[in-house]
Amino acid sequence: MVAILFIPITLLAQSAEKEWEYSLTPYLFLPVSTEGTSAVAGTEVDLDLDLSDVLDILDIAFATRFEARRDRFGILADLYYVSLSMDQGATLKPAMNPELDVTATLNVDVDIRQGWLSLQGMYRAFESPVGAKYPWAVDLSAGARWNYLKQEIDTNLGIDIFPGPGVQQSLGGAETWWEPVVGFRTGIEVSSCLTLALRADVGGFGAGGDDMQWGVLVGAERKINDRHALRFGYLFYGIDYSTYRGDGRFAYDIDQHGPYLAYSWRW
Repeated sequence: MVAILFIPITLLAQSAEKEWEYSLTPYLFLPVSTEGTSAVAGTEVDLDLDLSDVLDILDIAFATRFEARRDRFGILADLYYVSLSMDQGATLKPAMNPELDVTATLNVDVDIRQGWLSLQGMYRAFESPVGAKYPWAVDLSAGARWNYLKQEIDTNLGIDIFPGPGVQQSLGGAETWWEPVVGFRTGIEVSSCLTLALRADVGGFGAGGDDMQWGVLVGAERKINDRHALRFGYLFYGIDYSTYRGDGRFAYDIDQHGPYLAYSWRW
């Protein structure tokens, strides 16, 4: 569900030397709200989760961003992965004759994973003159994103009078697709150690079944020194994906928002 997404802010570096500059930024997104729908095997359910709900079913999440820049041109790569799971069990007695000594056990395992790897080229479309009181810049980017989405439900129905593993069924599965992505960001240095920034990116456009995947963030970067910085802000994210598998419609249409935190290392 998650998209557990974390998008950092880039430092506004103005340098007379046209040398390559690099940054690596691990990041974390904390969705305080996840709303939308999920469809597996043609059955659609509504989603309305808060942060505690997400943390209860979270297995693992990691994300990082790498950037390389020389003068006005650059390359950025973004890697993201999150895994959620839920295991529910129930013991059932025959409804028509509860005194009958027969017990059925139903186990349901839900496995949801989302990830992507994007690669974009960047171009600095505008940069304020050197010596400006509040330096600011505008970057444009475009490229491709590879997506992975898994929604799988495994059920097992066992009856104690019948030996064996029980009746098992697996619904849903995993889908992968490529899509184009374009982005925009701007920032302004309000002091020698604080930068305010805005970023937006949009992908999908119908490619591979993804009608739209977007992210918007507002935030700030607190510079520690020339190589290290902390980043924080608020992120809005959404995806509208739909396709058909052999067992029916497979879809993931959610909107999320929440705070993000990041650490950036430059060299």
